[in-house]
Amino acid sequence: MSDLAVRIQQPGGPEQMQLVPVEVGEPGPGELRIRHVAVGLNYIDVYHRNGVYPLPMPAGIGMEAAGFVEAVGEGVTHLKPGDRAAYASQPPGAYCTARVMPARCVVRLPDEISFETGAGMMLKGLTAQYLLRRTLPQGGLHAGDFVLFHAAAGGVGLIACQWARLLGLRLIGTAGSDEKCQLALDAGATHVINYRREDFAARVREITEGRGVKVVYDSVGADTWAGSLDSLAPFGLMASFGNASGVVPPVALGTLAAKGSLYLTRPTLFTHLATRESTQAMADELIEVVKSGAVRIHVDQRYPLAEVARAHRDLEARSTTGSGVLLV
Repeated sequence: MSDLAVRIQQPGGPEQMQLVPVEVGEPGPGELRIRHVAVGLNYIDVYHRNGVYPLPMPAGIGMEAAGFVEAVGEGVTHLKPGDRAAYASQPPGAYCTARVMPARCVVRLPDEISFETGAGMMLKGLTAQYLLRRTLPQGGLHAGDFVLFHAAAGGVGLIACQWARLLGLRLIGTAGSDEKCQLALDAGATHVINYRREDFAARVREITEGRGVKVVYDSVGADTWAGSLDSLAPFGLMASFGNASGVVPPVALGTLAAKGSLYLTRPTLFTHLATRESTQAMADELIEVVKSGAVRIHVDQRYPLAEVARAHRDLEARSTTGSGVLLV
């Protein structure tokens, strides 16, 4: 029986995703073949599907999954057939039953971590890792520092709330409902703001007694851009890492000067995952905090692979919390 994969022929809505038979083949040098048990859902998948981040067509989508290694190519020594494994990786193509892919971004998944958790934690957990541990304001982050994290009840946000608590940071989280705010609070946020009912920038100033936060981690984009800048302390860092509400408009550099000599970065996970060594180091830290119980991965949505269109509609409606997975 042939394997199955989701393919899109042109950018568009969820209806563009079709589940089709594919032949997977054998891994070449530096590659492996992995059979998926669970596949992670992320908002970047929507960007790939709708053309915000263009892909050569026809295209597969999906950036993270977990399963069993079936075969390894020449030069692959850190994994072997039969190993449990998980990854967040380019190129897109995780929405499938099995695939051949670069081995450098695939890591061994310990027995203590389920496949669903593995699929739900890699892209989002490694994103939280590179933000809180590597994307730092001038002078770094220290216990007691205030940070602002938008979409705090999402997959990345709930991990970041827990990790920030572990680091002793005072994380101010925003979300779009009282229920989502409570989820962020339960996960470790020190303060939460329902941005649909409150001016979050004014509330941040109130919480920080007028000082502002050292860093804003913003995956929302256009809707939160101006308020995020207004939430920063002098010399603060604006880390814009997503566009869920739309792409941030062109930036007038003079605005950064006027608001306190601010720093601005547009980081991406896959710059950090460029080598096997950096991938392994980041994954080791993520796996350790998950195994210890300090960070729990909330897999709150599960869909059969065949219902991928419904999963995307839920993502775009912002009706999801935590992580979601496709079950293969």
